[in-house]
Amino acid sequence: MTDTTQNTGLDTPAAAAENRRQVLYWRLLARLFDPEEQPALEAASVAVVDDIGLPSALLDPSVSVDSVVQRFPDLEPEFRDLMAPSGDAPASLDGAGDEPEDPRERVRRAALVSKLLLNVFNTGAGEVTAQQLADWQRDAGWCKQALGAEGAGELSGTLSALEGDLVRRMRLREVLADSRLARALTPSMSLIEQLLRDKDNLSGVALANAKALIRRYVDEVAEVLRTQVQQTSVGTLDRSVPPKRTFRNLDLDRTIWKNLTNWDPESQRLYVDQLFYRHTAKRTLPARMIVVVDQSGSMVDSMVNCTILASIFAGLPKVDVHLVAYDTRALDLTPWVHDPFEVLLRTRLGGGTDGTAAMSRARPKIADPRNTVLVWISDFFDNRALMTDFESVHRSGVKLIPVGSVNSSGRQSVDPWFRERLKDLGAPVISGHIRKLVFELKNFLA
Repeated sequence: MTDTTQNTGLDTPAAAAENRRQVLYWRLLARLFDPEEQPALEAASVAVVDDIGLPSALLDPSVSVDSVVQRFPDLEPEFRDLMAPSGDAPASLDGAGDEPEDPRERVRRAALVSKLLLNVFNTGAGEVTAQQLADWQRDAGWCKQALGAEGAGELSGTLSALEGDLVRRMRLREVLADSRLARALTPSMSLIEQLLRDKDNLSGVALANAKALIRRYVDEVAEVLRTQVQQTSVGTLDRSVPPKRTFRNLDLDRTIWKNLTNWDPESQRLYVDQLFYRHTAKRTLPARMIVVVDQSGSMVDSMVNCTILASIFAGLPKVDVHLVAYDTRALDLTPWVHDPFEVLLRTRLGGGTDGTAAMSRARPKIADPRNTVLVWISDFFDNRALMTDFESVHRSGVKLIPVGSVNSSGRQSVDPWFRERLKDLGAPVISGHIRKLVFELKNFLA
């Protein structure tokens, strides 16, 4: 190998760009793992950012991405889908799966990625204010958007854990006592969990503000879930009801097929003697849905989502929904099933689990097994005698839907012993996105 070959690479634009990217990422790692600034890395990073024409605010973790975008609007489109996968390329935190060819653009992307990651993952230590939490939530939103749907889903568990830590470090009771600060909070699962755990210790203005935040969150999630439920109507076609003879209901394929004998080859025309219309009337059969929710602390996400979902199904015609929550004791929440807000206020997060107590509440509600669905939401780290109850209920004809985790994203551990036996029973545990549960319930009701 000649000297010329050995030295090429050191002075090329690509090599220089790679060195600059490394400076930015080393500086990112240093800031994430060491609270003390590294002067050499800071100075080098400032020089890199300045050279590519980006604002120095990108290097300041105290400046939110929202603030950067407001001050420099041209950067907004660059932040969107910044790290999202392209084509078959996997999602990547630094966008390496779809790097631009221009070396300067690669450095520019590294600077923007560093900004996002530093703001989201450098959460520091000590007390957190309501404003800091709100800023972090918005930065996390930018990060999810930059990753795209698939990448955001993979990272959601980590982001939820970071947010939960921030909420725990905030003097929540003091914030709730100040209506101005409370209004600055953005309802999220982590915040709602903390509110539900602390609700018995709140009173007056603080309690009223806590309830308002829970109500806001419930309404927001309910709107999303209601849309998912309404995407497919409930019920089977009632062919005893004549179809409406409107153009919208015209069954064109059937009309053509039934009139093919009237085809005139000479004129190349089909003469139609009879029109056929689609049946659209639905027949809904009375169905009973029994939802049993483990209210231990590890199941709060699923509990909130499924409580809201139960209320939505309770509003459908001829669907009789019952709701039971349990830890070591069971509580029948059916009287409040139409209002998930009231249900959540009556739950007690934490404690042990004994599903047999909940089953003793649920079984008397099974009047017509073949027209009943039992949705059981738990991580199934439970009394193993419960499996005998599941087998008995399943044999009776009840549609058993065990649910390990239904949330906006992410997965949750389920006791392998129960998972295997429920699978063998023909009732595999659902986990993952709540759309899976919506799909199963609509299939049962159709």
